[in-house]
Amino acid sequence: MQKIIPHLWFDREADEASQFYMSLFEGSELINKTVLNNTPSGTADLITIRLAGQEFMLISAGPYFKFTPAVSFLIACETVAEVEMLWEKLIRNGEALMPLGSYPFSDRYGWVIDKYGLSWQVMLSQTSELKHKITPTVMFVGEQCGKAEEAIEFYTTIFHNSKINYILRYGEDAPPNQPEMIQHMEYKLENQDFAAMDSAYDHDFTFNEAVSFVVNCDSQEEIDYYWEKLSYVSEAEQCGWLKDKYGFSWQITPTIMNDMLQNKDADKIAKVTDAFLKMKKFDIAELIKAYEE
Repeated sequence: MQKIIPHLWFDREADEASQFYMSLFEGSELINKTVLNNTPSGTADLITIRLAGQEFMLISAGPYFKFTPAVSFLIACETVAEVEMLWEKLIRNGEALMPLGSYPFSDRYGWVIDKYGLSWQVMLSQTSELKHKITPTVMFVGEQCGKAEEAIEFYTTIFHNSKINYILRYGEDAPPNQPEMIQHMEYKLENQDFAAMDSAYDHDFTFNEAVSFVVNCDSQEEIDYYWEKLSYVSEAEQCGWLKDKYGFSWQITPTIMNDMLQNKDADKIAKVTDAFLKMKKFDIAELIKAYEE
């Protein structure tokens, strides 16, 4: 299990979307599927998959949040043919944000919103060896524009085995972006790869709960640590969710709860679900108590 996992919120399409995404990448797999009953959204499908080595969690939990390009997933491809294959599949019933073409940073690149509204960047890799296939990428816009470097420095002080690997700034010739802003940054959190950027264009979106990052914790001490370090908006605290000072959503989750929710006993799942729905920060002892009743 990865330490940090992107979590994707769908209305009712999580199962369908998981099948579609797994069809895009060789070696993809379904890790787990759980049905949660009697949630505020009714019945919710909770699905975990692995795509080209990157784990994702998907949930069908109602039409409350919509994906935005503030979070996208960069796919590094080895050949032009692979770029075009993925682009063709992702653009179907979707929308191009940057059309597939040649750019200074890649001979073949495009930014696409798929049919579910999720954003992907498909790029021919400029390096001979790919270390990772899919990289979660966060874009700081609006009030958060210009804070990418500050935010990533903040995150790297919180998470272990973390560092900034690479920074490319816009320079003088990219208005409305300022020279010191981040055009592209590569960094690691818990030895996992991420990317970030600023964009000063007039966007009508920012971060929201449609994409969050789950942080898997092995102890209450860990949960308390990440909660204290990251939580900034008290009214956003619910069911393990929090928002940090940049408006990004995280879920601070005990790994033991994943095991509980994979149990085939529907009654145990119902008791754990009822317990965690009443919590803000997760309490492992209370979850175990509910599970063992």
